[in-house]
Amino acid sequence: MGTIIVGVDGSQTARAAAATAAGLAAALGHRLVIVCGYGKLEDEYFEGANVTLSTQESAEAIGEQTIRFIRSENPELEVTAVSEGGKPADALFAAADRFAADLIVVGNKRVQGAARILGSVAADVARRTSCDLYVAHTHAR
Repeated sequence: MGTIIVGVDGSQTARAAAATAAGLAAALGHRLVIVCGYGKLEDEYFEGANVTLSTQESAEAIGEQTIRFIRSENPELEVTAVSEGGKPADALFAAADRFAADLIVVGNKRVQGAARILGSVAADVARRTSCDLYVAHTHAR
């Protein structure tokens, strides 16, 4: 059995990426590991950056909410949620290493416009991953 990793942050686009990852995992007979990164700051929403930093407890709660969402559509799927400290891409890499991931799924949020040049989680993962990467269409252009 292989492993697919997907990062979530509680946003609708992350939920869409998780749904895509669950569909891939179910079709391939892989397990799904949901990863929610957290920083050392308290929960804070940065309006201009569209980024949420969360504590470990919030990250764990987001992971559990995502499991419930995934299991409502894929009750037979083996799915686990983990929280990892660090920036989103670093959290994905830590989980990918720990679970020997075959595939990382990320959404396309912030892959358009200036973010393509300045960077995004998807771009960071694409530059540094040692396994396959799937960029799910989760955000309208």
